[in-house]
Amino acid sequence: MNVYRWFGRAWLSVGYLFLYIPILMLIVFSFNSSRQDMIWSGFTLNWYSALTKDQEIISGFMLSLKIALLAASASVILGTFAAFSLNNYRKFSGRALFKGMVSSPLVMPEVIIGLSLLLMFVSFEKMFGFPQRGMFTILFGHTVLGMAYATVVIESRLQEMSKSLSEAAMDLGCKPFQVFTLVTLPNITQALASAWLLTFTLSLDDVVLSAFLTGPGYSTMPIIIFSRARLGLDPRVNVIATLTILAVSIGVIFSSWQIVRAERLRQKQISAAFQADTSK
Repeated sequence: MNVYRWFGRAWLSVGYLFLYIPILMLIVFSFNSSRQDMIWSGFTLNWYSALTKDQEIISGFMLSLKIALLAASASVILGTFAAFSLNNYRKFSGRALFKGMVSSPLVMPEVIIGLSLLLMFVSFEKMFGFPQRGMFTILFGHTVLGMAYATVVIESRLQEMSKSLSEAAMDLGCKPFQVFTLVTLPNITQALASAWLLTFTLSLDDVVLSAFLTGPGYSTMPIIIFSRARLGLDPRVNVIATLTILAVSIGVIFSSWQIVRAERLRQKQISAAFQADTSK
């Protein structure tokens, strides 16, 4: 058994090294004074100061951040409604078609999704003069993709949730909307946060859909990085990646702390309520 345990640990360590060594190399070489990544010439912060003067990168980052925030929020809202409908209403006309349409972006290549949305928007623009390709079209595409992921995450949590809670609330006189807001939403808060973080990340680093749906003057940060990477190595790309990793790490740590804190508070409330009932 010890052999299998050590083999499992070694295999797990190799997997972690394979995943995280490139990220660590990227962070280290963001402080390299040379433009060539694989040649260390000394420590410098010049590339960080140069990034603050790069207006193209800054505008692309702000556009990507704005789209990611809106797309994540819209995906979670629409995904919550879709998951609630699929979980609570087992039989309604067109349920199989609806479930298939919601889940199709998960298995369909992004190239196909981007091309189909591009053709749709071009047709609409010819017929109605709207929408022109830009922030709205990118946001729409990211929301279509993010909604599918959000629905899966939220639906899995709803399936684990006991229906007796909702039934008890309705027996006490709550209306369906009150049951949803007072019982269902508080119990799926962690799933909502997980779905929001997942869709935010998918939107922030998406290249394929953005490349199909972007227009003149609307280049997101991943598109700018991809276009510069094709022209040669740029240390400012390493700086962007380092800052992104730092921001994501802080966000994950903070959200994890909030989730653990909320779970502990909920467990304390449950134990206090149980002790109060037993004392009676």
